[in-house]
Amino acid sequence: MRVVFVHGACVKDGSWWWHPTGELLAERGVASEAPALPSCGETGLPLGAGGPGLVEDVAAVRHVLAATDEPTLVVAHSYGGIIAAEAAAGVAAVQHLLLVSSYLPDVGQSLSSFGGEGPPPFLDIDPGAGTFTVRSDALADTFLQDCDRDIQREAVNKTALQSLAVLEQPVKAAAWHNVASIYLVCADDRGTPADRQREYARRAGSVVELDAGHHPFMSQPAAVCDLVLSIGAREAGV
Repeated sequence: MRVVFVHGACVKDGSWWWHPTGELLAERGVASEAPALPSCGETGLPLGAGGPGLVEDVAAVRHVLAATDEPTLVVAHSYGGIIAAEAAAGVAAVQHLLLVSSYLPDVGQSLSSFGGEGPPPFLDIDPGAGTFTVRSDALADTFLQDCDRDIQREAVNKTALQSLAVLEQPVKAAAWHNVASIYLVCADDRGTPADRQREYARRAGSVVELDAGHHPFMSQPAAVCDLVLSIGAREAGV
């Protein structure tokens, strides 16, 4: 089994966000990777009006998923669930989806389908430039409050501008209809409150909860590693 991690909005260098759990998995012989997302500027394409959006993100992730027939677990975090819904659809190698404080869109839904009446206070939106990002002064307290200080400091340099295009572009497929799925509710998440996660999780095949903030794969990597390994064992019939 391999693990493909699809990171959330407004960040870059997915392998860094994933590394605390990825290193534990590697010790157990499980490889992982995190595709670069064009909408977050990770592939060098210019952002802004007309820049890369969900379509390009889906293509980038699908390319990685379809590159091998090795049984694959997709771990999608936050906005990553929007991407994974379409990118994993119809890819034979994908055996399971693990949605972490994520969205499970149906066909025709977009990221904006899950928003409130106005933008959340932790985002900095620039309509003129066609980009948005997370406010640096809100990052640690909203998304990383249960992570150690070193991670909080490093994370500031791992945020990214992202194309506003991702907000309105709808998905054209919903893999969770046909692929086994588990939703990990992060009960102490200050970015996506747990009650909203539980509502989203109704579409998943099963639900587990962890007393963690928005990035449990950084704050509680052993717990996430164990969950991933248990899914792999289940798929292997162990």
